[in-house]
Amino acid sequence: MEITRTMLTEWEEMPSIQLGDFTLQFELGPPSAELQEVAKRELRESPELQKESVAQLKELLKAEKDLKVPLDNDAWLIRFLRPCKYYPESALKLVKSYYSFKVKHADIYKNLKPSTTKNVFEHNILTVLPSRDQHGRRILILELGKRWKHNKCNLDEVFKGCVLYLEAAMLEPATQIAGAVVIFDMDGLSLQQTWQFNPPIAKRIVDWLQDAVPLRIKNIHIINQPYIFNMVFALFKPFLREKLRSRIIFHGTDRKSLHQYISPKCLLECYGGTLQIPRVSGPEWLELLLKCDKEYDAINSYGYNKN
Repeated sequence: MEITRTMLTEWEEMPSIQLGDFTLQFELGPPSAELQEVAKRELRESPELQKESVAQLKELLKAEKDLKVPLDNDAWLIRFLRPCKYYPESALKLVKSYYSFKVKHADIYKNLKPSTTKNVFEHNILTVLPSRDQHGRRILILELGKRWKHNKCNLDEVFKGCVLYLEAAMLEPATQIAGAVVIFDMDGLSLQQTWQFNPPIAKRIVDWLQDAVPLRIKNIHIINQPYIFNMVFALFKPFLREKLRSRIIFHGTDRKSLHQYISPKCLLECYGGTLQIPRVSGPEWLELLLKCDKEYDAINSYGYNKN
């Protein structure tokens, strides 16, 4: 069966929704001149190396007979080459880790798309800021404290929502280059909520971030955390390697500490910022993601053969 070409890259008109004067859409155009310089400096990117590495990765993947991927789609291949700085062998390892993780956690990934994962967005605990930080990075915010009704939206649903966001972010050349940052707002975390976490959940999240996300996660910021958050973090510690551990930063309620990493110009007022763009709610993001439902079907069609 012929593999369909995939994921937004060939649409004549990008999916978008209008929020007042603001248009929310995925940024699928070429990266800015500034980000092209970042790609050259940090990722070794050049037209010559890109062409050579795409060809080499394509040949390496052809040898993986039980792995179904869109070999004719250079944009898809570049998605895995960029976070690996254009080393084809490293990109192959990442592709295999990405799809092996999906096999290992098939219960999470089965038919995973926006139309089957509405609940977490409707609870409005998961959102992406519509504008980027000063380095061009996407900002994902999870509010797992007083806004989180854990008896109505479990951690598996939260994880699925994060996967859907990052799958979309992977499509954006600017995000492939600049990466993303995550803010965990733990304001109001209760003891009952801490009990939702356990070692298998912690290991799955850490394994995903360390080995199975083809995206540069530059920092994870923990803010407004109460003392009992230490119980939660203790579950994650044994699985963290030094690279990811060094990128997890605890700020509490110290906004100046957060602003050392993310400019106030890129943050909402509730985080000590001056950003005037309206906050995009979970249901509004869902409205946009639902326009891409068929693209997630394409994403789900790739991977290791089911048999």
